[in-house]
Amino acid sequence: MGRLVRKPQIADFDAPLFEDADLPSDAAATPITQAEPGDTYLERMVKYVPGEVLAFFMLVNAILDQAMKSGGPDAAMAGVPVPMIAAGALIVGCVLTPLFCWYVRQEGDAWIINAAVSTVAFPFWAYLMGAVAFASHHDGNLAAILVMSFTVMSGLIAPRAAKPKLQDEQQEEPVASDKLRLVDVFGGLEAALIPNRARGRG
Repeated sequence: MGRLVRKPQIADFDAPLFEDADLPSDAAATPITQAEPGDTYLERMVKYVPGEVLAFFMLVNAILDQAMKSGGPDAAMAGVPVPMIAAGALIVGCVLTPLFCWYVRQEGDAWIINAAVSTVAFPFWAYLMGAVAFASHHDGNLAAILVMSFTVMSGLIAPRAAKPKLQDEQQEEPVASDKLRLVDVFGGLEAALIPNRARGRG
């Protein structure tokens, strides 16, 4: 199971190479690749949570929160107000979430949908964790309600089923090996002329 939400795979069926009335009915189409159902509702809910980016944000937010407690409302770092740095950290977290999904993507992952849902989910989880950027509007009960509601609804977002790439590769027209190439034609002419030249010299 990958880190991101997986696309369901449709079974690829191979058409029969010849028609024969004696063949059983189940031999009419043989599956080349098996169908994969993809992630379940609960698996999608878990994978849409941007856990890795949230872990990074929690560390930064803890430092900012300590600075606010020690410096008061006018706390600053290098002359920059801490609330402004906290807002910047929140924006950075929203930017890092889709970049992380792109970085860890694998074949068959619905990383674009995962990135979109996880990016929207990030502020909800940051609000629940008591982000300094939301300090003046934070309410623990409201945060829990928002996160639970969004998480339950996010599991309903499922990627569309995708056909395996094996079928697309097989549909490509193979290069015919029996076609004459210009090099082969000239090679054959040269082979035919060399004995004639030898005979003329003899």
